[in-house]
Amino acid sequence: MSTPMKFLIVDDFSTMRRIVRNLLKEIGHADADEAEDGVAALAKLRNGVFNFVVSDINMPNMNGFELLAEIKKDEKLKHLPVLMVTAEARKEDIVMAAQNGAAGYIVKPFTKATLEDKLANIFKKLGI
Repeated sequence: MSTPMKFLIVDDFSTMRRIVRNLLKEIGHADADEAEDGVAALAKLRNGVFNFVVSDINMPNMNGFELLAEIKKDEKLKHLPVLMVTAEARKEDIVMAAQNGAAGYIVKPFTKATLEDKLANIFKKLGI
């Protein structure tokens, strides 16, 4: 990857945001911002420049699926890959994430290797 990517980490749990941020940094993606829910994330996405979104599903105000839907219907944002993160590996959630345009799905807790593999697969699919 030649150009650095800017990530937006969306999770209502600050510890989880910090974990994801640290894992991304270890993988080589040091440029990341954080939002505590979909509403805050959408505001940041519309006012900033991001290349990738890592979003929790279960959050107050606007959950990950609602955020994904908002991103995909916004002309300026719909190109963004969104990696969904959740504590629940429910088959219907995985299917819904895929049907709604999520680039991938990862279940908590996950390791650096899991995140790295998932990102590599998404980058390859997108030709990044």
